[in-house]
Amino acid sequence: MSDQQGFSPRERRASFTLASIFGMRMLGLFMIMPVFALYGSGLEGYSPLWVGIAIGAYGLTQAVLQIPAGWLSDRIGRKPVIYAGLALFAAGSVVAALSDSVYGVVIGRVLQGSGAIAGAILALAADITREENRTKAMAIIGVCIGLSFAAAMVAGPLLASWFGLSGVFWSTALLALVGIVMVRLMLPDSVSKGQIRDVTAAPELFGRLLKDPQLLRLDFGIMLLHMTLTAVFVAFPLSLKDAGLVAEHHWWLYLPALGLSFVLIIPFLILGARRNMNKLLFQASILVMMMALVLMALGQGQLWLLALAMVLYFTAFNFMEASLPAFLSMLAPAGGKGTAMGIYSTSQFFGAFLGGVLGGLLFQQLGGPGVFLLVALTMVLWFWLSAGMANVSRVRSHILPIGGNIESESARSQLLQRLMALPGVHEALIIPDESAAYLKVDGNIFELDQAKRLINL
Repeated sequence: MSDQQGFSPRERRASFTLASIFGMRMLGLFMIMPVFALYGSGLEGYSPLWVGIAIGAYGLTQAVLQIPAGWLSDRIGRKPVIYAGLALFAAGSVVAALSDSVYGVVIGRVLQGSGAIAGAILALAADITREENRTKAMAIIGVCIGLSFAAAMVAGPLLASWFGLSGVFWSTALLALVGIVMVRLMLPDSVSKGQIRDVTAAPELFGRLLKDPQLLRLDFGIMLLHMTLTAVFVAFPLSLKDAGLVAEHHWWLYLPALGLSFVLIIPFLILGARRNMNKLLFQASILVMMMALVLMALGQGQLWLLALAMVLYFTAFNFMEASLPAFLSMLAPAGGKGTAMGIYSTSQFFGAFLGGVLGGLLFQQLGGPGVFLLVALTMVLWFWLSAGMANVSRVRSHILPIGGNIESESARSQLLQRLMALPGVHEALIIPDESAAYLKVDGNIFELDQAKRLINL
């Protein structure tokens, strides 16, 4: 396969290295979730509320710093921001590992979250890859994030049973150091291209996108999704323990439940794309998640029922986790994908923090069943809001370099008119500072080669 058709060796190495670094960092953030409620009981200040805060604390600093860190990488370069973020993540892991109180663990988690490198990693991937390969690079990173969550559900319980809670945090520190070495030795040097609107946020677009009801539904949805995740894992490990599954064997349930959920969502993802049923299947997933949460509440002391609930929960979670970014990509305006994704990611991490706090408060007052039932009620609100979702399908984004064809305002206006006249083009935007045209198109009709020929006239 030629470089024009697929990854060059440089692009391939960079994409898989960045995906690995991103995945290792997410693995480190997630590993505490299935174990802290069980293994943190010996820490000073332990309580359900502080369990929830410790699990979700990373989300607060991650939410606050996500977009600024991306902007900073535009100015000082991608690698310095990635180095600093991984160093902060390692420092937070060490603080948590050395702590004998839950408060120290919370401080460590806050530090871990402050290493917000997602924007810099995505921007570096965009710098290093050509536009025709950028989507594949982002997909590789996305797959690695999903795999890191699955690995965390297994690795967390195993490491905690072998080395204790501090061993989990020492492992995350080691992962961060490995990431720093990978950046140094395996990532090619690149000249930052500055702002690339498909991966970094543009301040002037915030007001517009925060008023878009379709994008706000997605932002609210990802916030709720990750709120349920952290809230569930405040209580669910204790439910498993009460049902007779010892802590070191919890991965026996998580691993097959996750594996089965990945198998179950594949036909539905394919069906949604081919039959234009994305909205219907998404709404069905909300109902499945609500059912899973109710089963968790009813299944106290019954391991088989808790196992069934977790299969349903992971199936719904993974389907929605895969679908929401795809919807956002299709709905974001031309040249606004990076900004939309920045708002979306901020909502996601804030949801993780909110879920930890609410889960801890609810568990303290109502116990595990109360957590599951009240979180299930939020699914009713989400289902109601999802009724207004657009049923989007086959909408694609493209960035095309346009070189010297935009030297004057009249030349830009004429080129924009010609691009908008192409079959399948919904939106077109020319950014002179980037020498690029951003297109939003119908993938069933639009012909990329035709647009390239027009631009090169």
